[in-house]
Amino acid sequence: MPVTLHYVDKSAWESDSQVRHDLQRIYTDAPFERLGVPVDTFIRRHLDAGHFFACARFNDRLLGAVAVDADAQAWWLSELCVRKATRRRGVGSRLLALVSDAARTEGRELRTHSSQLPVADQVLLTRLGYRLDSTGDYFELAPPLQGGGK
Repeated sequence: MPVTLHYVDKSAWESDSQVRHDLQRIYTDAPFERLGVPVDTFIRRHLDAGHFFACARFNDRLLGAVAVDADAQAWWLSELCVRKATRRRGVGSRLLALVSDAARTEGRELRTHSSQLPVADQVLLTRLGYRLDSTGDYFELAPPLQGGGK
């Protein structure tokens, strides 16, 4: 599945109805307790804070997304989610590989707070070769991925 990287910031959210529809569907597939608030509230809070979503795009549709909060050294990732209909096909792995490449291009590391990660996400990151930092506070998501995902 040839997945490409697509960024959704506040401008893209406000100007593109297909992006709004796709991003809402992605996060509607997430368990409510994972987001803690309704999907629209979660998306708007993230974008209103000046953050963005990195999304997996296939055939002009968004299939997966991860919330990104950028600082000077790193992109902090949270809430990785893939549409139910396309799970277990490598979309999440490919999205992480694309985001990793984009962050490296900008000279930033990828990180995610370990305390916020569901066990399934920790297993995925470990399987992809990512590691906890020495304090155990966050996963470092910068190592090159073998084969760039699927």
